[in-house]
Amino acid sequence: MICFAAIAPHPPIIIPGIGRGKNLKRVQKTILAMERLRQDLEKAKPDTIIIVSPHAPPEFDSFGINSREKLKGDLLDFGLAKKFEFSNDLEIAGKIRDSAPDEKISAHFRESALDHGALVPLYYLTKNIKPKIVHLSFTFLDYSVHFRYGKIIGNVSRDDSKKIAIIASGDLSHRLIPGAPAGYSARGKEFDRTIIEHLENRKIKKILALDKALVEEAGECGLRSIIMLLGILSGQRYDFNLLNYEGPFGVGYMVGRMF
Repeated sequence: MICFAAIAPHPPIIIPGIGRGKNLKRVQKTILAMERLRQDLEKAKPDTIIIVSPHAPPEFDSFGINSREKLKGDLLDFGLAKKFEFSNDLEIAGKIRDSAPDEKISAHFRESALDHGALVPLYYLTKNIKPKIVHLSFTFLDYSVHFRYGKIIGNVSRDDSKKIAIIASGDLSHRLIPGAPAGYSARGKEFDRTIIEHLENRKIKKILALDKALVEEAGECGLRSIIMLLGILSGQRYDFNLLNYEGPFGVGYMVGRMF
């Protein structure tokens, strides 16, 4: 059963030891929102967290499912001397893989390290709990395929007796201000505003049909994760609760609970 669902950003700078001094203070609202998300997740007592990461190695037309028995990763590239390890829920992972062909979708096992798109949310969300993890990537296929794949994950999760939490990891526009990581575009803020409005109003079809030029100008990395989450939750009731949104460094950080 699905016991929890949320969207979380993954900027390493929100982790103490990577972010420092004034920079860490500039993302305090995001940190507080992640702590609130953690508290809500702990109350849900998940057995397993399924996390979709934009930085898991993507393939053009096949969805990857991390098959390592022990999921390991680190943030050494960002200056944090800490290693992470989680048990993989290979039972749930296998059910997702085996169900995909029924919808003419390709999903396969492969081994990879846990990337920062997974590790930054997990750093906050698993401070006091140790659920198993399922680590998923997305593809470069149409949004509609990601939504359908999300439906598969949702059916597997609802049919299982375990309590399963879903985390869509992703940052919004990387082009909000001059000097932003991907350069500046006036449409960056438009994209972020549009995504939040559509989520709040449950305009799923509008998200699936977003103007490609707007998406391209935004320089985002979270849209496909969000679309997969919407597919996972399709057919059940939920409300989008925006816990925080900010973009102090030119990248949109959104924390929102769905279920």
